[in-house]
Amino acid sequence: MSVVDTNVLVHSTAIGSPDHRRARAALARLTAQGPVSVTRQILREYLAATTRAQSWSQALTLADATGDTDAFTRRFGVLEDGPAVWTELTTLTRGFAFGGKQVHDASIVATMLAHGETRLLTFNAADFRRFGSLIEVVIP
Repeated sequence: MSVVDTNVLVHSTAIGSPDHRRARAALARLTAQGPVSVTRQILREYLAATTRAQSWSQALTLADATGDTDAFTRRFGVLEDGPAVWTELTTLTRGFAFGGKQVHDASIVATMLAHGETRLLTFNAADFRRFGSLIEVVIP
């Protein structure tokens, strides 16, 4: 199973994105290989990212963005947060250097690990490079 990062979801739904086709093709390939998941955090990040304008896309309404997240939860598995994720995150704090906004990326990794997932599809490989001993980063 693989996890899809926020940026891939954003680019896959934003027709004006320069990475729209690449994101959609990568999602199709990944889905053909087996089950695909997202985390609740990734869904929240999708809402945040798509309800603000991008240089290549207008902001979605909150209703439209929420509709997209509803579709994602029907299409993909959802990795839930909870005590096991917190335990993984605190373990990561002892083995890796990160802070500020990087905590969000570490939380995605912690959620993956708590659910036994180790493969992440993302355009932001650099954000996850520090965790390369724990997860495989796949770039669309």
